[in-house]
Amino acid sequence: MEGLELLQSVKLPFAELIGMTWLEAEPERVVAEMAVRDDLCTIPAVLHGGAIMAFADTMGAAATVLNLPKGAHTTTIESKTNFIGPAPAGTKVRGECAAVHRGRRTMVWQTRVTRDDGRTVAVVTQTQLVLAD
Repeated sequence: MEGLELLQSVKLPFAELIGMTWLEAEPERVVAEMAVRDDLCTIPAVLHGGAIMAFADTMGAAATVLNLPKGAHTTTIESKTNFIGPAPAGTKVRGECAAVHRGRRTMVWQTRVTRDDGRTVAVVTQTQLVLAD
C-alpha cells in the first residue's frame, strides 16, 4: 500500500478531530492541510500554538510510520517549534514535513507550516524514537 493510501485508510482519531487532510505521503515527505476553525483558535481569532504543534507532531509521526520496519512503532521524544506568524480563523494551513534524518533508532523531521498566501506560520523540528516490538 502506498504512503498516501495508507494514511488515508488508517483511523487516526486525533488527526480527524483537528480536521487534517493528507495530501501527499512518501517516505521522505508528507504534506497535509487543516482548516483554521474557531474552536482551534485563541484570541484574537488566530490558530492556537498548541494546534500548530499538534498538527506538525501528527505529520512527523505519520512520516515515521511510513519508514518503520514491520512490527515497530514510534513515539515523539523531542519537539521544538518556532512560531513565525499568525494563521487567521477561516483560512487553511498547509504542512510540509521533510526528513532530516531517518535512522534505525531515531528519525528527525522538520515541518514548515504555511498559510493560504504562502507566509510561514511556524517551523517545527521533532525527533521520533523507533520502538521495536
